Order: sequence, then C-alpha cells, then structure tokens
Amino acid sequence: MNGAPALDFDPASMLLLNIIMACMMFGVSLSLRLEDFRRIARAPVTPVVGLVAQFLLLPAATCLVTWWLHIDAELALGMILVSACPGGSFSNVMTWLARGNLAVSVSMTAVSSLAATIMTPLNFALYGWLNPHTRAYLTEISLEPGSVLWLVLLVLALPMAVGMITGRRFPGLVERSEKPLRVISLLVFLGFVAIAFSRNVDLFLAQFHSFFWLVVGHNLLALLLGYGMARLCRLAESDRRAVTLEVGIQNSGLGLVILFTFFPNAGGMLLITAFWGVWHLVSGLTLSQYWARRPLPADDPALAPATIKEQLS
Repeated sequence: MNGAPALDFDPASMLLLNIIMACMMFGVSLSLRLEDFRRIARAPVTPVVGLVAQFLLLPAATCLVTWWLHIDAELALGMILVSACPGGSFSNVMTWLARGNLAVSVSMTAVSSLAATIMTPLNFALYGWLNPHTRAYLTEISLEPGSVLWLVLLVLALPMAVGMITGRRFPGLVERSEKPLRVISLLVFLGFVAIAFSRNVDLFLAQFHSFFWLVVGHNLLALLLGYGMARLCRLAESDRRAVTLEVGIQNSGLGLVILFTFFPNAGGMLLITAFWGVWHLVSGLTLSQYWARRPLPADDPALAPATIKEQLS
C-alpha cells in the first residue's frame, strides 16, 4: 500500500483536531491532583506494571509482529504510532464501568500522558527504525522527533497543566463540567472521525480489507498484554481490569494530530489510526460491560471502604 492515496483533509480541519485534542485533555485533567502522582510514588507497583506494558511491551510487540508478518510499511507505521501513544482518557470511564481500580486508572492516565511527551516520539522513531520494512519509509517521510515533541507538549502537557490548575482553583467547576466534557469530547471526536471517513469513503472501502483486521488484532494484542502483565505480577482483580483497559485504550486522537500535522499524505497510517479511534471504544465498552457483570472477589482491595471513598471523591 505504499503510495496509497492521501486522505482529503484540509488545514482548517487539522487545526480543529488539535483544538479537540487539547480540550479533551483539559477536561480530563480538571479532576487530576498532585495526589494522583504521589499515589504512584507511595505504591508504585500496579501503575508501573501498566506503564511497562504501555510504553515498553506494546511498542516492542507491535514492531515484532509487523516485521514478522511483513505488513506494508504505511500500515505498520500506523500501528507503531498508535502503540507509542499514551492511554486514552476514556479508559477511566471504562474502568469505572468495569468495577476496576479507578485510582490506578487515573494515575496511569496522568503519568502516561506526561511520559508521552518524550516516549511517544522516541518509541515511534525507534521502532519505526528497528523494523527493516518501515525503516526506509520512515526515512522518506523525514521524521523530526523534536517537532513531534513540541506538538505533544502543546496538545497534552500544556492542557493538562492548565486543567489541573483550573480544577484546583475552581472545584465547583469540576463537579459541574467533568461528565458533560467527557461526553461532548467523545461525541465531537467520533463526529470528526465520521466526517473524515465520509469525505474519503472510496479510499475507506477500497482499503477496508487491509486495515480492519489489523486494528482488531492489534487492539486485542494490547488488551492481552495489559491483562497478561497484570496477572503475571499477581495484581488484584480490580487492578488487572484497570491496567488492561489502560493499555488497550490508546490515545489515537494524539496519533491523528501527529499524522495530520507531519504526514498528511500517509493514507495507510491515517486509516489505521482513525479506525483505532473508533474500534477501541467498541472493544473497551464491550469488555467493561462484561466485567461489570462479574463482581470482584470479596477480598479485593478496591472493595475496602477507604478505597471506595477515595475513588468516589
């Protein structure tokens, strides 16, 4: 699929996507506190397990799978980019629905979003170069990690900092706006993806067979890595659910921002990333509803009164 047709996407839409991404990060960060980061410092095992799966295992496994299966360079790079992104903000909602440990999920989202300012461009460049099938194409599109770093700082780190400051100064605003912002952000993002697909329906249908099963399989790999790592480390069931959803729900919106800003002609990469943005919501909600019907073990730490109070506060 090298040389695939580029998506029809204008500069105004690119600006809108950047604004959407920043607003989503701002909304999620309203409820974040420095205590979320201190929680990891006090009890780092569970979040660290998840972050290892997120930033080390998933990108490495993606690189190996795309290499082993000789996946086309554009499609493979799209998968590598998604695997290099941090956890998506909707993983927190899905963890809550799944009876998972919400404190772990929030902590991982916050730390992974900060770590992404370095890890996302680093992992994308590293694993794109390590895969011999994507190395030449990566060189051809002239990746500049420094430029990607600045973009990630602007759409993730800066809105997060502003959101945390705003949430601390105006706690009433958080209570009134957090849930509406999450719903509105999700609807706007899905609407944006739907419009992008509708304007490129011919390309979408022509390449559907190429990327559909890649995205489904890649997302399943992410979920399995998260759960497998959590189970291997003997985490509590509520922690396993949180880690699984955090690793399986990627911030594909960030991937789209990077692609539309730096690689607007990479149609294969864009199709992979955009479809990820839809599919991981389907798989994540399906898994969370399955877990919602399976009560936690009676001795799970998440059922302790203090923990429940902390998660609801």
